Amino acid sequence: MTNMKNIVYLSAASLLILISLTYLATTPIWPFNKDDRFAQCRNSKVTGGSGSIGGKLDLVSTDGRAVSEVEIFSQPSLVYFGYTFCPDVCPLHVSRNADAVDLLDERGIQTTPVFISVDPSRDTPEVLTEFAEMIHPRMLAYTGSEEQIRAASKTYKTYYKKQESNDEYYLVDHSTITYLVLPKYGFVEFLELILLQKLWPKQQHVLSKIVNFTRHLTTKY
Repeated sequence: MTNMKNIVYLSAASLLILISLTYLATTPIWPFNKDDRFAQCRNSKVTGGSGSIGGKLDLVSTDGRAVSEVEIFSQPSLVYFGYTFCPDVCPLHVSRNADAVDLLDERGIQTTPVFISVDPSRDTPEVLTEFAEMIHPRMLAYTGSEEQIRAASKTYKTYYKKQESNDEYYLVDHSTITYLVLPKYGFVEFLELILLQKLWPKQQHVLSKIVNFTRHLTTKY
């Protein structure tokens, strides 16, 4: 039963990566900015421009060290805000990102999956260590104090809220966007999960778009 469940998760994750990044192929590009060297390959639209998302981070690594955004983003990264006790959404998203990292590895583009917890009370460095090892050998996972996590969430304009509960099995509502972040340049694009049946025939086309987009970005810094 466990093996079958793993197969279902992996199959779903592999499929979701192909249809979830559809913005790379279909969403209108925002107006070009001559100071934005990545404008020509960006397909999403962010109020205030890409510079309004991302910035300084002050978090805690799985070995208990204080880390900043400089250390966290030492190479192109797929960043996701979630929590390890999430029953369904987070496992699919982080598995999708891990699959994306492996697919890009095959094409000579090395990226890092990054996980930032929005549940610092339960997601201790020890818990995150086990979680990261289960998802991907290169995954970096971070936690921090309540204040540090709020600051990180604000920096990346994410949403999260702990549901009211009197027991330890509470849920946390949160946004489900993955951010593409490059060293020195910071945030350059976001990827949001989409489930559209009509896109299935275009899977290989979308995958090609993802590869070309990421290759273009990673050769720019």
